Amino acid sequence: MDNHLCHSRPFRHPCYNNLAVRILIVEDEPKVASFIRRALEEESYAVDVCPDGIQGRDLASEVDYDLIILDLMLPGLPGIDVLKAVRDAKVATPILILTARSRVDQRVKGLDAGADDYLTKPFAIEELIARARALLRRAGGDTASILQIDDLILNPISHEVTRGEQRIDLTSKEYALLEYMMRNEGRVLTRPMIAEHVWDLDFDTFTNVIDVYINYLRNKIDRGHDRGLIHTVRGSGYTLKLTDG
Repeated sequence: MDNHLCHSRPFRHPCYNNLAVRILIVEDEPKVASFIRRALEEESYAVDVCPDGIQGRDLASEVDYDLIILDLMLPGLPGIDVLKAVRDAKVATPILILTARSRVDQRVKGLDAGADDYLTKPFAIEELIARARALLRRAGGDTASILQIDDLILNPISHEVTRGEQRIDLTSKEYALLEYMMRNEGRVLTRPMIAEHVWDLDFDTFTNVIDVYINYLRNKIDRGHDRGLIHTVRGSGYTLKLTDG
């Protein structure tokens, strides 16, 4: 099974801010969960997957997700009860419910319990992505705005990145890392902060993967330019900003 299982212990983001996009999928069918996860990761979202209603409820209540995709038929605790518990905990995260039930009264029950939208199985992955984007736009306000620092431009809609007249091709993780850094211009980002916002729950923070990806970005963003934008803050982490000289 290749989907990432959620941890049974509560997981907190001590430095979380709403500019990074992290999504929780609560789905017990491994193939469906893996399918959705891969599609969302291709959009450069950080994705966690949980196959159990009880663990899903706890995780959704403990972590500041930007979107929760929730199946209604779950082991441990039915999805509708997960939904009610999350809303009772005053969690306002947008929730998209997935249901194999086509009856109108079942969909109405989910919406009345606090869901923001629903999809009936089977569904087209393109529609799920479109609905996820709509919910994220509604909750995030300006997350679709063009980002620019000096002559570096990132378009969150098309995922196009340019510097000067040159288009820059990035992998999914490189793009997610760059977007996170640009949305936090001038802020020192520690390795744990980057791991929590760009990678998933199973990421090993003791590896040097983050340093490797920072070097990848430097080679693509700064190489050949007089003004470097990605800077190392010794003993702390990394920052992206325009500096004098």
